[in-house]
Amino acid sequence: MADKQATLNVDGNDVEFPVLQGSTGPDVIDIRKLYGSTGKFTFDPGYKSTASCESALTYIDGQEGVLLHRGYPIGQLAESSSFMEVAYLLLNGELPQEQELNHFEYTISHHTMLHEQLRHLYQGFRRDAHPMAIMCGVVGALSAFYHDSTDISDPEHRKISSHRLIAKMPTIAAAAYKYSIGQPMLYPDNSLSYTGNFLRMTFGVPAEEYEVIPEVEKAMDRIFILHADHEQNASTSTVRLAGSSGANPFACIAAGIACLWGPAHGGANEAALNMLREIGTPDKIPHYIERAKDKNDPFRLMGFGHRVYKNYDPRATVMQKTVREVFDALKVDDPVFETALRLEEIALNDDYFVEKKLFPNVDFYSGIILSAIGFPTTMFTALFALARTVGWVAQWNEMISDPGQVIGRPRQLYTGPTQRDYIPMDKR
Repeated sequence: MADKQATLNVDGNDVEFPVLQGSTGPDVIDIRKLYGSTGKFTFDPGYKSTASCESALTYIDGQEGVLLHRGYPIGQLAESSSFMEVAYLLLNGELPQEQELNHFEYTISHHTMLHEQLRHLYQGFRRDAHPMAIMCGVVGALSAFYHDSTDISDPEHRKISSHRLIAKMPTIAAAAYKYSIGQPMLYPDNSLSYTGNFLRMTFGVPAEEYEVIPEVEKAMDRIFILHADHEQNASTSTVRLAGSSGANPFACIAAGIACLWGPAHGGANEAALNMLREIGTPDKIPHYIERAKDKNDPFRLMGFGHRVYKNYDPRATVMQKTVREVFDALKVDDPVFETALRLEEIALNDDYFVEKKLFPNVDFYSGIILSAIGFPTTMFTALFALARTVGWVAQWNEMISDPGQVIGRPRQLYTGPTQRDYIPMDKR
């Protein structure tokens, strides 16, 4: 809705642009006709002040520490919902009735198996290949096996491919882990929950029954919920940009995985865990706090602060509680957790961190939980990709359904040489 106008003076001429209002959040100046009206572009590296799309999925207020999925606070969803229920919500816009959720869970559970030839694809990778490298390759290869759901103009095809991606990602991730340690890959067990099935495929072996620990299953489900979607971040924007060209959904999600692999995006929880291990024990925290304040020292406190949240990350509150539940259930006695709690306490009461609004984020705790459960650090980003697939798929569907959607084509501020004539080799 455009009730207001913004006026921009360009070369002495006033040009008006509509100001659009969303259901909540900042108003947006619609500059789609800027180039046509003025011959000028905007310059916004990283798109920090640019809304790249219209979306009804996820809302973030970084100043207030708010994260909503379809209007529901992330804390309420993580506490009371399940990952499958959140997946349904993101895909369909509303929380499901019991029968709708049962049908959705049934559908997902019956898409979990991989084409048998895909299992052989893993053997082409080195045993020490990073799980994210394997996931990029295998997810991209899905389009070679499921031709019956790649017509993006067909809503039924989009629905089937969405369900396939959500269902097969745990199988793909677990198989990547099993391959890396030389254990046989396990087929899915449809009698288990989405998260319980993933834990069994990751840590179970054919020689004996695998017992799902309820506290661990709940913790993993919460981690999946907390990572399901996060508005127009780098990997989500990558999925949308790839999808804007009409690429099939499997290729789009593979592109998102590649982007997430970057240490500035999906690797933060691994970095936070490594930092806590480096600190070691609570008595060494003051030394590292001083190092973090020293601009000439390369050491940085990982897991604190966020590009979007300028307040306490609402996901971190859930994670702090979950850590204790997992440690109690597994009877883990790890100084890393006590170090994390003490570091958080000190940082939240230190003027330096309070002034700079460096609050703990979700990565500060999630790495500790995943390590306690038994995941190696190489799997952390793969688990992030597994959970975020739901958001990627929902965002991709929303983009494809948008009648105003066009192929992405960012502009640039060119600073290279102006036109010049070619000089023959013998005259250079």
